[in-house]
Amino acid sequence: MSDLLTLVVLGGPLVALGVGAAWARTHRPALFWCAIGLPLAVVRMLTSYVSVMEACGLTVPPSRLRALAVRAATRREIRPVPPRRGLIRPTSTGLRFRLRLAPGQEPADVAASSERLRHAWGVHAVHVTSVKPGVVELRMVGFDVLARVRMPKAARPEALRVPVALRENAQPFVRDYLAVPHQLTLGATLSGKSMYLRNLISGLARQPVALVGIDCKRGVELAPFAPRLSALATNPDEAAELLPALVAEMEDRYDLIKARQGIASGTPDEDITSDIWGLPEHERPIPVVLFVDEVAELFLIATKKDEERRDEMVTQLIRLAQLGRAAGIFLEICGQRFGAELGKGATMLRAQLSGRVCHRVNDESSAKMALGDIAPEAVGAACSIAPERPGLAIAGDTSGGWTRIRTPYLSLGDASAVCHETAALVPELPALASFRPFVPTRPAEKTAPLTRPRPVTG
Repeated sequence: MSDLLTLVVLGGPLVALGVGAAWARTHRPALFWCAIGLPLAVVRMLTSYVSVMEACGLTVPPSRLRALAVRAATRREIRPVPPRRGLIRPTSTGLRFRLRLAPGQEPADVAASSERLRHAWGVHAVHVTSVKPGVVELRMVGFDVLARVRMPKAARPEALRVPVALRENAQPFVRDYLAVPHQLTLGATLSGKSMYLRNLISGLARQPVALVGIDCKRGVELAPFAPRLSALATNPDEAAELLPALVAEMEDRYDLIKARQGIASGTPDEDITSDIWGLPEHERPIPVVLFVDEVAELFLIATKKDEERRDEMVTQLIRLAQLGRAAGIFLEICGQRFGAELGKGATMLRAQLSGRVCHRVNDESSAKMALGDIAPEAVGAACSIAPERPGLAIAGDTSGGWTRIRTPYLSLGDASAVCHETAALVPELPALASFRPFVPTRPAEKTAPLTRPRPVTG
């Protein structure tokens, strides 16, 4: 009887601990990882490192000098040598360490074994990056960081750099306009494309940047950000007037750069420039970011007159994409589909958009339009995005690399509040003054709440 009582007394805390661990693993994965997952993963790796490397084919025969030393000192069997491992550095989402590759190895050899390493050491994912010749870094992620996105505290906006999403390796995905001036963002309805746009606009709203919007859905996507916008077009007719104004602004900036290039003898090299970033700060024009939502609306035509207007707008967009970077004008093109079937100039415009983000799409051809020409391997990953994970996307670039990202949730009210708080940062641009959206000075009177549609279930 006493033994049974002792078992019950000791088993109660153990059961509670097991239940708590199971709850934390589901609802607080970061806490579970730090408390249980990390120690277990480190123990597995330290005890099985050599055997796992050998099973993955990442070992090499020892050098002749080492083999002679082993034979002279011991009678042990001479085993292959694994890559030399650096210090293990734990993080809140996983751990990382560096490997020094053996002669004849390359980073691709380690990357090809990432799935085997993941299973051997019981982690969610293993990502391999090259640090320098002969050295790679293994970043292990202990749990699915994209299931519940939490941006790192160190990820903060800088000049034309906005951490807008989280990568699958727990690193922030930064939209850097100085590195990638123009981007194409595609996604079907309810795929999370609007959430991506909200995070991007709210991050840029706090910076000295002019924000310009073209939203041919009567402004339902961009109108909530009107206090921070320098210009807004809500239909194709207004867009046909706004785009020439942007082109004229771009040409004026090129005239300013050209005037600065009237180089006199003895001018220091640092005063010679070919873009606005080389101009003195007091002469430098403010950067402009143009957001185009549902770009296909600019291509649709119904009459011959619409066709002429379309051709003019597409030509102006192409000019902005080709020449805008040096003048500090950047494009953010969004839509559900974008390809040659839209009409003349669509393919040429897409070729200028070096950044690509593809959310869930309705068919494989849409994914190919976004990623097929820069990262063909990412097309399959884009087609496999589940509807239950809005905001999940594939980000690619012209280098051929790609990664999964997911945007954190940001309500429309919070994003709009940021734009209201930063309305004083709207710069003075005379060329766009006539396109400045009207913002009421005080909110409208409250009316009866609207009936919100319920999501379809079952």
